[in-house]
Amino acid sequence: MRLVTDDERRARLGRRHALAAPDRAADAEAATRAVTVLHSTEPATVYLSCHARVDDLAVADVDHALYDDRTLVKQLAMRRTLFVFPRDLLPAAWGSASARVAAAELKRMAKDVEKAGIATDGERWVLEARTAVGDAIARRPDGLTAVEVRELLPEVAVKFDVTAGSVWNHGRILTHLGLTAEIVRGTNTQHWRLSRPRWTTMADWLGPDGPAADDQPLDAAAGYRELVGRWLRSFGPGTEDDLVWWLGATKAAVRGALADLDAVAVDLEGGGTGWLLPDDLDEVTPPPSWAALLPVLDPTVMGWRDRAWYLGDHGPALFDRNGNAGTTVWVDGRVVGTWVQDDAGVVHTRLLEPVPDAAARAVDAEARRLTEWLDGVRVGTVYPSPAMKAARTEVTA
Repeated sequence: MRLVTDDERRARLGRRHALAAPDRAADAEAATRAVTVLHSTEPATVYLSCHARVDDLAVADVDHALYDDRTLVKQLAMRRTLFVFPRDLLPAAWGSASARVAAAELKRMAKDVEKAGIATDGERWVLEARTAVGDAIARRPDGLTAVEVRELLPEVAVKFDVTAGSVWNHGRILTHLGLTAEIVRGTNTQHWRLSRPRWTTMADWLGPDGPAADDQPLDAAAGYRELVGRWLRSFGPGTEDDLVWWLGATKAAVRGALADLDAVAVDLEGGGTGWLLPDDLDEVTPPPSWAALLPVLDPTVMGWRDRAWYLGDHGPALFDRNGNAGTTVWVDGRVVGTWVQDDAGVVHTRLLEPVPDAAARAVDAEARRLTEWLDGVRVGTVYPSPAMKAARTEVTA
């Protein structure tokens, strides 16, 4: 097996993820394809991830891809996480990662309903609630907000404690209908930093030009094969553990996909076996030196389970206790710091290790570029890393 060094992995990352200046993407859709899917747990991440990868991108350009052309679509999938998918990749997720999460979530919801005494047959109650909500949304081609669903269907919008600090509401029904691709987060009714969608049927949202014939999910094996193939193109080489974690799937599913793709095993510098697609074995030419400022939960920092080759020892400073990545500063395929905004919206970086003078100037240039793009808009997060908290304290002192 040929050896793929950490330097080569960093070169691949810079080029494949559209972060090195010569390799930046043409638009929001291309930026998304560069990393397979975008994290959308926090809505601002989608915009900031695209900005980092596209020159001269406007907020309206991302909105256009999401809500007008609909070449990018929000879908709950791997690890019960909300992502933005390229439209043609949706059927792969529907039949594999989303279906897996939907089955597990249905069982959890049924147990919660029974435990709260809402119904003795929790699964039946959930399925009937799904039908009621789906029918209400189907009668409104422009969709319904969660508030409107609550007002229309008070019998579904019941509230009860699930666990300490966790309350059931009808949002879980909406989420489950989204998992099974019956509805989708449509037009956003709030600022791009916030998520207040009008839930719309998937058929209405995608229209006659859906991502696949009759918009049918691929079977599980075919779906995982497509997802793994896209991931390897963006993130390879990666280990089996990387893929199991990213997909939220089983080793059997990952091994089956790797076999179907004729993936090729390679040695990794840090030890272990990685995988590449059979037409992607050539060494990648390193890009010119580059710097990037990536947002909370950006797919590049979240893309692998084993991260030492690009994080070094900075993991505890850059991730919260639940494994959520904060903002990151990158130089030539390695994370070297974090960034925050001050009260005026100016972006400030905090490096966790020394970098060459040229790299420091490139980081400063990216901070100015992001400050100008945000134009005073401050982006908050519920996932601040320890490094972000420290940096925020410094800039507001």
